[in-house]
Amino acid sequence: MAQNVLNAVTPEQLRRDRENKTRVDEAGDTIDLAVAPLEYGFIEDKDMLWSKVVWEVIDLNERINQPYYLSGDELVQNSKSLYDVLVDGIRDKKITEVYDDEFFLNKMNYEQIMARNEKKDTQQFYFDMIQAGETPDEGAIFNYKVKSADIKMLKTKGLWYIDRRLGELRYRLLGLAIMGPDAQSLGTEFADEGGYIDLFWIWYPDARKTLAEYKVFNPSNSTSAITYDELLNARRFNSVIYKAQTTFGAKEIGDYIPKDSKGQMEEHHRIRNSIIQTESDMWNY
Repeated sequence: MAQNVLNAVTPEQLRRDRENKTRVDEAGDTIDLAVAPLEYGFIEDKDMLWSKVVWEVIDLNERINQPYYLSGDELVQNSKSLYDVLVDGIRDKKITEVYDDEFFLNKMNYEQIMARNEKKDTQQFYFDMIQAGETPDEGAIFNYKVKSADIKMLKTKGLWYIDRRLGELRYRLLGLAIMGPDAQSLGTEFADEGGYIDLFWIWYPDARKTLAEYKVFNPSNSTSAITYDELLNARRFNSVIYKAQTTFGAKEIGDYIPKDSKGQMEEHHRIRNSIIQTESDMWNY
């Protein structure tokens, strides 16, 4: 059975074998090839000595973050962008915990996401043809759609905590948001203003199994085996904290440090350093 391009006789065989999640060995036993995410384990409240919820934004234009944005050629390197993986999982109902807000209150389905990501626009002669009793020409309708290449930002919501049993600082990813341009602005003079909105939020534990099935694009090694779930749980990305639990409450930094980019970045570093320092202080008596 060909699992890589070097062993494949034809491209069709390669694609077929990659989709097959089982393999029969020489003894006739069926081997399950499906990748399962590493289980987190149960954490009791008493085992968390300290915790803080932090919201971060990931800029996919940064070089270290581009593996989340890029796709492979689906032959030598069988990989998809993070956006495509999530949307396909939602469409196939493998991911069901999808929401329109960071508090995970209002659920969304695939049709609602597509309605938010698409826009149809019509020209004046479309209405002229209707009034004349004619069938509107397809050229009178413009379809705009947010594509994978348009996704340039991600958001994460996670919990930093100190595990009493392990005696160390740990991180648990709770939510993941896809940010893209407002589809209603596409095709207008406002399309290039650079504004991004939250297209949808994923309750991350529900998406782990799907994300564990897809390898991440790696331009340095086409046979890289790291998955999206492993990459995200290992925090292999560069991010900026835009919101955290502080003495001001769970407020965005821009709300209490407005119109000061330098001050907001300093607050980001202050919050991040305070999290790291918390673990160090645990061992000081």
